[in-house]
Amino acid sequence: MRPEGTLVDESETLTVKRPSVHLHFELCKGCGRCVVSCPNGVLALSGAYNKLGYHATKVEDPSVCTGCGICFYACPEPGAITVYRKQK
Repeated sequence: MRPEGTLVDESETLTVKRPSVHLHFELCKGCGRCVVSCPNGVLALSGAYNKLGYHATKVEDPSVCTGCGICFYACPEPGAITVYRKQK
């Protein structure tokens, strides 16, 4: 099993049935940039605190995620967001 916050090597094959976003709750600092940048409203700030004491982001509605990756690029925290895109 791969530890949280690592990147998937390009040589690895990953079978993805639908695009999705995975948030690493304990790495998130709750800045909200990913929430604001998501065009489909997939993400929201959580009411729960993580181990760093931040209101981390949560996946609000995963069914509308398109795997665009905008949230990934908006996030200033390395490894806090992983986006899985469907292979063409």
